[in-house]
Amino acid sequence: MRFIPKPIETLWTLFTAPVVWAAHFLFCYGIAAVYCAKQDQIGISFAAVRIGIAGATVVALVLIAASAWLAWRQWGFGAHDPPHDDPTRHDRLLFQGFATLLLSGLCFVAVIMVALPAWFVTECVR
Repeated sequence: MRFIPKPIETLWTLFTAPVVWAAHFLFCYGIAAVYCAKQDQIGISFAAVRIGIAGATVVALVLIAASAWLAWRQWGFGAHDPPHDDPTRHDRLLFQGFATLLLSGLCFVAVIMVALPAWFVTECVR
């Protein structure tokens, strides 16, 4: 038995990747800001913060990739070329899948861009 959820018509699939990106953004910049403001009172190193950001980035990328896969599946695995502008349920599902796939790609890149400072910055500057 394969685990492939059936396509559903809801806008929540469209919002999945941006919500994951926003949560990742808040986590990464929040944890870095708190650590840099209170580093004398926190008993961990900046390397641990960087590892936490890397872990959160991997989780976010996996969730966004799963969202993109579901969107690609909803789009029909790319078998139908846009534009999907007919007033039918089928075209509406194809449009939503295509839009979700594009938005997932954008959010995937955005998550990487949010995590890049943790790769290059090795300490807090006061």
